[in-house]
Amino acid sequence: MMSAVDSAALHTLFHDARTHSYWQDKPVDEALLRQLYALIALGPTSANCSPGRLLFITSPEAKTALKPALSAGNVDKTMSAPVTAVVAWDPAFYTQLPALFPHADAKSWFTSSPELAQETAFRNSSLQAGYLIMAARSLGLDAGPMSGFDSQKINETFFADSGWRVNVLINLGYGLHEKLHPRLPRLTWDQACQLR
Repeated sequence: MMSAVDSAALHTLFHDARTHSYWQDKPVDEALLRQLYALIALGPTSANCSPGRLLFITSPEAKTALKPALSAGNVDKTMSAPVTAVVAWDPAFYTQLPALFPHADAKSWFTSSPELAQETAFRNSSLQAGYLIMAARSLGLDAGPMSGFDSQKINETFFADSGWRVNVLINLGYGLHEKLHPRLPRLTWDQACQLR
């Protein structure tokens, strides 16, 4: 049986953690990004399909290429972030299933239904984006997930060769905590939950 994490871990992951838009001028080491991916990869996906693909944008050239695809409200925070993780999904994720899920012929589940393949890839890469945020926080990084971008431009600019498709962007780095706004309200149990 798994044991519950302590109060300090809950504060790091949830209570004190926030979405960041302002960043310290402090790089994120590649070794830390590799450690981050090693944690993300452990998160469950259906049939271990692992469709999420990550592009870590860190160079000025790549940031410049990303900028035209961003909505106006996302430009400054993304240009100043040490890393922008482009969480994408691989439409052909099922080609890896013979190795990732050897218990059954799972590849055929998806080659026979393009709609199921796309739905599975998008849903599970979204799960993996959530794992990225939690893993980043557990490693001492702050995160700023974003919508507000032109998917077609990102896919054409960065994924024309691979065929990957963007899902969400997540800025990563060391946030400026003094520039955080007060936490916004959350829905209550009664507003958001049912128990049957």
